Amino acid sequence: MRNLRLLRAGGCRSTAATGTPQCFCLGAEPGVVLVGSQYGLVELRPAGDSVSREVSLTVDGFLPEDGSGCIVGVEDLPEQESVCVATAAGDILLCNLSTKQVECVGSVDSGLSIMSWSPDQELVLLATGQQTLIMMTRDFEPITEKQIHQDEFGEGKFVALGWGKKETQFHGSEGKQAAHRKQTEVLPTSAWDDGRPRVTWRGDGQFVAVSAVCPETGARKVRVWSRELVLQSTSEPISGLEQALSWKPSGNLIASTQEKPNRHDVVFLEKNGLLHGEFTLPFQKGQVKVNEMLWNADSTVLAIWLEDLKVENSNPNTYVQLWTTGNYHWYLKQSLHFRNLKENQLVSLLWDRENLYRLHILCQDWHYLFYDWNWTTDHGLGENSQHMGNVAVIDGDKVLVTAFQHAVVPPPMCTYELHLQQAVNQIAFHTDPKHSGDMAVLDADNRISVYRYGQSTVNDASVKFGAVGGNGFKAAVETPYLDKTYRVDVSSSSNEVMNPLGLRFLTWLPDDSFLVVGQGQHAAQSVLHHLTAVPHVAGAEEECLNLRLSVPVDGEVISLYCSPVTRTVALQLTDRRILKYMWEASTPVLEPWWSSSSSAVQFPYRCVQISITRISGEEVILGLTDRCRFFVNDVEVASNITSFATYNEFLLVTTNSHTCQCFCLKNLSVKALQAGLSSAAVPNSETLRKVERGSRIVTVVPLDTKVVLQMPRGNLETIHHRALVLAQIRKWLDRLMFREAFQCMRKLRINLNLLYDHNPKVFLENTETFIRQIESVNYINLFFTELKEEDFTKSMYPSLNGSSNSQPHQHPDQKKVNLICDVMRVAMEHIDPQKYCLSILTAHVKKSPPELEIALQKVHDLRESSTPDVQAVSAEEALKYLLFLVDVNELYDYSLGTYDFDLVVMVAEKSQKDPKEYLPFLNTLRKMETNYQRYTIDRHLKRYTKALGHLCKCGPEHFSEFLNLVKDQNLYSEALKLYPSSAQEYKDISDAYGEYLIQKQLYEQAALIFARAGIFAKALDAFQSSGSWQQALCMASQLGYTKDKQSSLARDMAGKLVEQRKYAEAAILLEQYTQDYEEAVLLLLEGALWEEALRLIHKYSRLDILETNLKPAILEAQKSQLIFLDSQKTAFLRHKSRLQVVRELKGKACENLQDYEVPNCPELELFSETSSVVTASDMNSKYSHSNSRISARSSKNRRKAERKRYSLKEGSPFEDIALLEVLGESVRAVETVKGEIHILLKQLVLFGYDEQAGALQKVLEEVLQLMETSVSEIWTSDLQQSSVSLVLGPNSTANSIMAAYQQKRMVPPVVQDPEVLTPPKFNKNLQWKLHLLQ
Repeated sequence: MRNLRLLRAGGCRSTAATGTPQCFCLGAEPGVVLVGSQYGLVELRPAGDSVSREVSLTVDGFLPEDGSGCIVGVEDLPEQESVCVATAAGDILLCNLSTKQVECVGSVDSGLSIMSWSPDQELVLLATGQQTLIMMTRDFEPITEKQIHQDEFGEGKFVALGWGKKETQFHGSEGKQAAHRKQTEVLPTSAWDDGRPRVTWRGDGQFVAVSAVCPETGARKVRVWSRELVLQSTSEPISGLEQALSWKPSGNLIASTQEKPNRHDVVFLEKNGLLHGEFTLPFQKGQVKVNEMLWNADSTVLAIWLEDLKVENSNPNTYVQLWTTGNYHWYLKQSLHFRNLKENQLVSLLWDRENLYRLHILCQDWHYLFYDWNWTTDHGLGENSQHMGNVAVIDGDKVLVTAFQHAVVPPPMCTYELHLQQAVNQIAFHTDPKHSGDMAVLDADNRISVYRYGQSTVNDASVKFGAVGGNGFKAAVETPYLDKTYRVDVSSSSNEVMNPLGLRFLTWLPDDSFLVVGQGQHAAQSVLHHLTAVPHVAGAEEECLNLRLSVPVDGEVISLYCSPVTRTVALQLTDRRILKYMWEASTPVLEPWWSSSSSAVQFPYRCVQISITRISGEEVILGLTDRCRFFVNDVEVASNITSFATYNEFLLVTTNSHTCQCFCLKNLSVKALQAGLSSAAVPNSETLRKVERGSRIVTVVPLDTKVVLQMPRGNLETIHHRALVLAQIRKWLDRLMFREAFQCMRKLRINLNLLYDHNPKVFLENTETFIRQIESVNYINLFFTELKEEDFTKSMYPSLNGSSNSQPHQHPDQKKVNLICDVMRVAMEHIDPQKYCLSILTAHVKKSPPELEIALQKVHDLRESSTPDVQAVSAEEALKYLLFLVDVNELYDYSLGTYDFDLVVMVAEKSQKDPKEYLPFLNTLRKMETNYQRYTIDRHLKRYTKALGHLCKCGPEHFSEFLNLVKDQNLYSEALKLYPSSAQEYKDISDAYGEYLIQKQLYEQAALIFARAGIFAKALDAFQSSGSWQQALCMASQLGYTKDKQSSLARDMAGKLVEQRKYAEAAILLEQYTQDYEEAVLLLLEGALWEEALRLIHKYSRLDILETNLKPAILEAQKSQLIFLDSQKTAFLRHKSRLQVVRELKGKACENLQDYEVPNCPELELFSETSSVVTASDMNSKYSHSNSRISARSSKNRRKAERKRYSLKEGSPFEDIALLEVLGESVRAVETVKGEIHILLKQLVLFGYDEQAGALQKVLEEVLQLMETSVSEIWTSDLQQSSVSLVLGPNSTANSIMAAYQQKRMVPPVVQDPEVLTPPKFNKNLQWKLHLLQ
């Protein structure tokens, strides 16, 4: 759906050259043209407007001086720094333009009719006057010579497989008579055919096709030859085949023309000589002759040079037409009319080899022209009229308009066609957004036809429907009408001849005036013409556009764009500068385009498509080159863009990697855009989506989220880009247009949670509006069923521009789904509870947990309602719908839980249950007393707590059943609440509860339950078992125990307390309840409770015990503490020295491995004095098996395995960790005895054992000092750091790990228990020393 747009036109007219031009070729330098005339060779430079160099061929006699000579071919050979010229007389010449030397490299006596070089300039083919072909090398050494006319078909002759004769074949729709039809004889060529052979090479130079007139039949035949001049194939007999011949560079077809009985066609031949397709020229039979046809270098455009026949008394009109194809249809895209002046008669035309869309034309009178074209899509620019999304395609004298707003009609079809008098060259849509469907069409006669929508009521005959309407269907699409036709005349003098397509870049400004660009006085200068419509003069044939003013531009304009949003007009010049045309000023002027950094914008490369948009509020110009480079002002943001389009604040691009990306430019910087285009976006991001290979954007349909893409073949595809869809939905939701948003979301599968998540506060405030707009019960139910707890604006649809609308929840304590269900249910009940009955049921069911009882109750109420409403939903329907939402068995249970048997039967009928199953059960229930009935139902539904409540109301006769249920389901707490504490039942339940707790070994809690219920005997036993001797004694007193009984009880309990090493408590029992003072003192001495023992000795005046028991016990304690401290000290020193050895070994091993760059270095944990270093992988293999077995065992075994893991065995893995663990334990053990030793010291001093006390104090002091000084050596600062942040961990990077190893830091293995790595603490607050011993 693209048109060819003229970017620039230029040329020159040489007044100095003599003779008339006969043929031309392009020079090696850009812009240089070499022209052959009857007197010699002329070099034209359009930039200089003059003949720069000339070589005369008449001087050496190669051409006659009378001007009757003829040059049949010219080719520039840059490698030989000369130009090869072939004359009709048969000479092949090499001319050097610099030295003016001419060398004859060969001559053919019979003369030459054509010279053609292969595309690689390795071979040259000559056609001689004797109808032979000569193939030569680039050095003019003949390879071979062959006759043009051959009798055989060639090497590619078709093989007959012997499948019968033509007469016996099946002929399809032609019928049997086709077998007997005589072969139509081939007619001779037209009278105007010059009879000369035509030669065309395939793009790769492997084959050459020659068209020549057959001497026998007088008709043309096309033969295909190889590079070695071996005949490959001959064309089938084609009646009326004409002289024009051109092989498509891509190689699949050879184009020629054929005059048929009723029309004039362009036909295509395959390499095997068979016809393959055609299209018809828009002329009557015999009206024109086709002189030449030429394909451009990329095979997309076919240029045809035509001339009028039957012209009397004047020169014929000449035309050059450019044809392109898409979706198997041929479009006439441009038509150049050269009129009938003598100087405008064409001599030849050529496509440029470098610049794919540059066409060179040479006219008589030394007039040379060139035209640069490029592809463009002409589409409506507005965003708020009803005729948006229109795309216009030029096809000869028709404009095919597709209104994408209404339907996506694939080309070559269209919504409607505009028929004009002449071939169309340009289309301009109105840039006023309110009239964006209006079109101005510029035709080959420089007339502008203006088509408008609206005012006219009469149907315009020149506007015809295309794919819509007809066949009895009424077209709903509005068509425009032809408003006016204006003639454009911008020439300053009457005798000035305007070149064809002298005006380009027709632009329709918002104020209804027009801009066109014309050629200036000089070659590299354009003029900007501002045209306005003048009031119609009565009697004038046609209206004329008035030239408001012409602004000369210093440079050639190669693109022009007017933004409908900002009303800015921008021009791009050949030197890539951007100018701004201030057309709204009283005297319009051109100014440079300034960027935000106050520099004049200049594109780094020429852009073939430009556009204006705003990025972060700043107006910028976008440009795309033909090499996919994309610019914002002068910054290149991407180099893989195949097409782009702007819409509102969005930019859409397609890339070479077959994706379509969409960016919101509102809050985006150019750098962010650059980053977004350079890196692959997040795969599930809404900005990017995959598209078919080679897709290009045709247009974005506003307010409809449609993006229309065209594939390389020409077919269309419509996508709804997620970013555009979400932006449109957000706009609708902000305007409270819930219906449009809902329909769009439903159609395009957008999650409906967004309706709420976009702005929860607004949604909750407007639930009634939402319900009234959506109206459909099914749609509301669909909304309910899609609801989820997650916030979709954070997960699935995060906002593109980062500004999220979602406010924090106003009800943080309530779940989202429950909140919406409640609010909407209330709104629906308020609007129309009958209509929205099913939606209300859905709201109950969707909540978590589902409110099925309420839903069932509502169904039941529907059934009970005496006045059935016609509108209302029946109970049957409601139940049927409920069963669709909830499993039938679950619903049956819930209905049973309502104790409503009618409802149960109703649900059961809808289920697959057998009536033989449920009816007897229901009948049994019906016969029961109400409370017992409800108890039975609740028990059946496993609602035991409720069942207890009903059962307790059934009376004492059911208490045993009650107690059994309590015991079965462990519902003791619930059961106790149902009876007063004075009741016997309460006591029975408590008894059972206590027994249950004793089973669980919760003796103290069981005792409390027993005691509370007054079951003191059991409470006493339980308290005894739990070790609560005080409570046990209380129970004994409650039971009225005698003194003796209490005494024996106290003695039993004291024995148990001694077993638990609770000497102080045992002594209290013996002293207070058995009066056995001596035994009490001995227990205290056993527990080293010296001071309490002394108190009792003195209280009961048993001083004899001092000598017999107390003093020996104190001295014994002193000895044992000395032994303990000594053992701790020796073990500590031994482990400390071993740790140093292990660490040294580890350091050495790491260094060795670093030299060898073994990757497992950090994980080395095997070191011993004797064994060599083993790598971690070996170590792991040794231990992995056992660990994997252990891992599945109990936690007890796992702890055992942990202990095993940190083994103190020399050379074991983690030996250093085990040593750390043991050293830490030693320190903590010494710390704990400090308090005990302090009390012991005081007793020793009291009884005069100063020496022993001093010795003990000294030893403890030494041990503590040793440990305090060693802590910093053992638990180093590195070790403590690593316990905080391990080198290897989830937060470490490759660089941090490498840095750690390069510092040769000790890398600790990953330790399960980080406490091992932290040094033990010393309690400095405890003053344990005695000053008097120092």
